[in-house]
Amino acid sequence: MAARVVRLEAEAVGTGQMCDTFRLRLTWAPSGSGPPSLLVKLPAADPRSREAARVVRAYEKEVRFYQLLAPGLPVRVPRCWHADLDEEDPTRFVLVLEDLAPARAGDQLAGCTEAEARAALGELARLHAARWGDPALAALPWLAQDPEANAAFLGQLLPGLWAGFQERYADRLVPEVDAAGAQLLGRLDRYLRPSPTPGTVLHGDFRLDNLLFDQDEAGRGRCAVVDWQTCRLGPGPEDLAYFLGASLLPEDRERLERGLVETYHAELAALGVRDYPLAACWADYRRGAWGGLVMAFAAAMLVQRTERGDRMFLCMAERHARQALALDPTGPS
Repeated sequence: MAARVVRLEAEAVGTGQMCDTFRLRLTWAPSGSGPPSLLVKLPAADPRSREAARVVRAYEKEVRFYQLLAPGLPVRVPRCWHADLDEEDPTRFVLVLEDLAPARAGDQLAGCTEAEARAALGELARLHAARWGDPALAALPWLAQDPEANAAFLGQLLPGLWAGFQERYADRLVPEVDAAGAQLLGRLDRYLRPSPTPGTVLHGDFRLDNLLFDQDEAGRGRCAVVDWQTCRLGPGPEDLAYFLGASLLPEDRERLERGLVETYHAELAALGVRDYPLAACWADYRRGAWGGLVMAFAAAMLVQRTERGDRMFLCMAERHARQALALDPTGPS
C-alpha cells in the first residue's frame, strides 16, 4: 500500500519578510510512513516584497541553491524534498524542506552566546572553504553578478534607499548610524569596488534569524543554516563581518571579535584554503562591516514594513554602524 497523507494542518512560521513560510503537520496512512512535518516556502503575499524578490532574484537564488549547490556543500542545511521555479514568472516558486524542529531559531534582537557564535562560525568556514576560489561559480548567472554592472546598479539605488531610511526613522536613529551612513555614501565608489580576494559561496544574510540551534548525539552545540535567498559570490569574510556585527551584542563583539576572526581564518587553513594570510582576512572583514549597514537600510526600504522588522533593521543598523566606525573610522578604504 502506497503511503498517503490523510490529514494536513498548516501554520505560518518564521520572521522572514521576503517570502511566506508554513509548517505542515502531516498524518500518514499507514501511520508513521512519512515525516510528521515539513516546511513549505512560497512567494510573499505582500506585493512589495514579491517585487523586491524579483529585482534581487531572491526566489531564483534559493531554488537554484538547493537544486545545484546544497548537495555538494559540507554545511548543515535542511533536506530539500522539492524545489521549483516558474521560468517565465520568477516571482512564483515553491520549496518543500525538512523540518528541523525542535531546533530553535536564533533571535536577532537578543543576540547570541559565544558558544552559539562558534557553532555558527564552524558552519561558515565549511561553507566558504568548500568552493573557495572555484572558477566554476562564475558561470552561475544567478550567483555571480557582473562586477561593473552590479556596482553601477547599486551606485544608483543605494543613495535613494539611504535617504528614505533616514527620513522614515529620523526620530529613532542614533548618531552613529547617521555618521556611518555619511561615511559610506561619501565613499560609495570605494565600497563598490570589486575585491581581489578569491570568491566563494556566500550566504549573504548570515545572522541569527536564519540559524537553527540544537545539539548533536554527543550533546555538542551545532547549528543549521536556512534562508538562502541572498546567496552570492564574494569574499568569505563579508559573511563573517555581517554575522558578528549583527548577531553579537556590541560589548561581546568588541571583546570576542579579533579572536573569532582568527579562529575562522585558522579553520579555513585547516580546510585547505591556501595563500590567504590573516592580514588579508582581517582587511576583508573590516570592509565587510559596511555591508551590514547596507543590508540594514536597503532591506528595510525594500520589503513589507512590520513592527518587528522596524526594530530589527534599526538594531542591525546601530550594531553595524558601531562596528564599521570602530574598524574603519573614515569610511570604506
